[in-house]
Amino acid sequence: MAHFTIIGTGNMANVIGGLLADGGSSVSYISHEQVGSAALEGDVVVLAVPHPAVDGILDAYGDQLAGKTIIDITNPLNFETFDSLVVPAGSSKAAEIQAKVPGSHVLKAFNTNFAATLTGKQVGGVPTTVLIAGDDATAKQVLAGAVEAGGVKVLDAGALSRAHELEAIGFLQITLAAGEKISWTGGFAIV
Repeated sequence: MAHFTIIGTGNMANVIGGLLADGGSSVSYISHEQVGSAALEGDVVVLAVPHPAVDGILDAYGDQLAGKTIIDITNPLNFETFDSLVVPAGSSKAAEIQAKVPGSHVLKAFNTNFAATLTGKQVGGVPTTVLIAGDDATAKQVLAGAVEAGGVKVLDAGALSRAHELEAIGFLQITLAAGEKISWTGGFAIV
């Protein structure tokens, strides 16, 4: 199985790490304080941080990210107003990462899942599905295999350009939950 380095130690970082470990993958974590000094182990790096932290992480690791798969789980929404995404229309945080680290393989994944649905592996009685967007078929296969081995379904959402739509779905889901229209154990399911 693959080795994943998860940058972040919050709820989503731990839930994703647990899911990957359930499937037999090796997982290590880098905390906020360790960014730039801790080594990136393995070929897959999961950015399980708020979107404003991403650019600093990319700057801290620079060329060390070349050739690695970077999994962006962020939802770049305006947390002050909760009424918009902060990336240019038609773009995505994942596309911005790919432009900044062109020698890497960026995937958008996990941003349409709440932690509870990854832990419980269900959304409203339906198996949880992780949507993955990216341009590198091998990188997608590695992530899909690790996620499925952990007991969750995967659906290939297409090219990295589809990250724009995934971020919009994540934004809608978060605002619905924050507005108490759905629970944090709910969300969108694929049947």
